[in-house]
Amino acid sequence: MKFAICNETFQNQPFRLACECAGRLGYDGVELAPFTLGKLVTELSASERRELRAAATDHGVEIIGLHWLLAPLKGIDKKLHINCADAAIRQQTVEYYKELIHFCAELGGKIMVHGSPAQRNWDASEKYQETFARTIEFFQSTLDAAQESGVTVCFEPLTHAETNFINRARDARDLIEAAGHPSLKLHLDAKAMCGGEYDSPADTIRKNKDILRHFHANDRNKKGPGTGDVDFKPIAAAMKEIGYQGYVSVEVFIYEPDGETIARDSLKYLKEVFA
Repeated sequence: MKFAICNETFQNQPFRLACECAGRLGYDGVELAPFTLGKLVTELSASERRELRAAATDHGVEIIGLHWLLAPLKGIDKKLHINCADAAIRQQTVEYYKELIHFCAELGGKIMVHGSPAQRNWDASEKYQETFARTIEFFQSTLDAAQESGVTVCFEPLTHAETNFINRARDARDLIEAAGHPSLKLHLDAKAMCGGEYDSPADTIRKNKDILRHFHANDRNKKGPGTGDVDFKPIAAAMKEIGYQGYVSVEVFIYEPDGETIARDSLKYLKEVFA
């Protein structure tokens, strides 16, 4: 099993230092949240992009892809939403999404985790199917670019506490099948599975083995794997059973006590349960 960690774990440290720590501790890859760069990807120069890729290469890790794709940036008023009623905002989002795809590929990344709950929320004053249809339209407008770039977009079901649109793996499967594009697959997250699925995490993995391409390891307490009550042993067993070939990537939301401790303890636990 290959293990990665999301770079925002290291908070305000430069990306190069995050890669250094990840490589030194034994991770195989790093997942990059574009908002941590402090600017839109369209504003990154060619030299800045080369430096990002070199930071990973120099420390023996690969940039496996992007997540937190549409998270807003402080001081930048750019409205992004994949399925709102405003066609101008949707088109603006399509154009920026294609830039994210090209950016991901330029860094050597192969996956983009589509969570972005606030930028996909359903306006309940509208019919749900209208939002669903606009979501399909959004992905059909962007995924050819992903396919051409060798990038797979992995849609992430999230709990009702985070979004009111696509809360379970079966909802994500409906979306993926309706879009009908080979570059749209499924992402699963341990925290979200514990809060939004009827099935156990292991059964959710088994039922979606044909479309699962990426996985985030965390606990429902929003800390690293092994810190709370989520038992990763049956999760690891299910992923081995289905022959999962992707990354298991650490993503936390509480950054305490510090990035290096989170990274070290998380990897130690994951190697034990996936051994």
